[in-house]
Amino acid sequence: MNLSDAGLDGYPVRLVTLENEHCTAVLTDLGARLLELHVPDRDGVRADVVLGRPDLRATFSDPHYMGSTAGRYAGRIRGATFTLDGRTHHLARNEGANHLHGGARGFDRYAWSTAVHPGEEAVTFSRVSPDGEEGFPGALTAAVTYRLDGPGLVVGMSATTDAATAVRLVHHSYWNLAGHDSGHVLDHVLRLRSGHYVALDDELLPTGEVRAVDATPFDFRDPTPLGRGNARVHNRGAGRVSGDGGGYDHVWVLDGTGMRVVAELSDPASGRRLELATDQPGLCLYAGGYLGGTSAKGGGEYGGFAGVTLETTGFPDDVNIAHFPSPVLRAGETYAHEMRLTFSTT
Repeated sequence: MNLSDAGLDGYPVRLVTLENEHCTAVLTDLGARLLELHVPDRDGVRADVVLGRPDLRATFSDPHYMGSTAGRYAGRIRGATFTLDGRTHHLARNEGANHLHGGARGFDRYAWSTAVHPGEEAVTFSRVSPDGEEGFPGALTAAVTYRLDGPGLVVGMSATTDAATAVRLVHHSYWNLAGHDSGHVLDHVLRLRSGHYVALDDELLPTGEVRAVDATPFDFRDPTPLGRGNARVHNRGAGRVSGDGGGYDHVWVLDGTGMRVVAELSDPASGRRLELATDQPGLCLYAGGYLGGTSAKGGGEYGGFAGVTLETTGFPDDVNIAHFPSPVLRAGETYAHEMRLTFSTT
């Protein structure tokens, strides 16, 4: 493990490198963020498989949340309002009339405190979100731990509050297993252990209905290339338009409960394979349809569908939909969320 300092407008920025014989991860306190993850292909050649921005300034203001910890509530909230214990809370509106990923300045746009773990390839980032930040009630103390474990990266998120609030933290890396700068991911093959998905309207907000994936582009129960159904999925979230129809930006209802393997993603060309396990009820897959023209680390630009997110999570707008699992956290309770990313080759 290596801890180093950089700078942004005269302020210190912490960079942490975790490394073992299988992989190397580079992280920063800016948004408790994963900047790089290098893993080998079938020939043992390592490549960085997460998308990122060209410098710290672009990273800290990135509208795509690349590699960050999104919160306090990751996902969309209709009308940027919710009612809790009889009181209505008005949140920041940062996607049309709605709230997305924590608001105008979510958790991704703060510098977190950094604590390395002596004797381990691990680091914990933490911050206190004050009562009223972006409209949310309660002071929230949040922590995110990244740990290398053999050929994998474990991401553990936790939070406590002094008053009832809504909380959902999400790790928001974009994955391209061929290498972050290698083009689109539509030929990546995905398997999801899910028979249902959350139906969305034109604003990418849930209708409240959970639908079966049978005979739809959302059926990944068998290994399926992302591009096979992506062009059949059209959305215009917050007025955005993509010439390729927008593609996937949806939440699947995961089979099972507790910590379990829920997804496998592989790149046929390089042979890299990612296995994802989580304790969460849902998974948001965004195929990167709106990434076109975004400046990339190492120079150049990313095209549309340059990376795919696998965000383990709850359900969108669940704070307003009573039959969805509740995101409410109360004083004396602890929010806990774990995801494990294990890399191998085929």
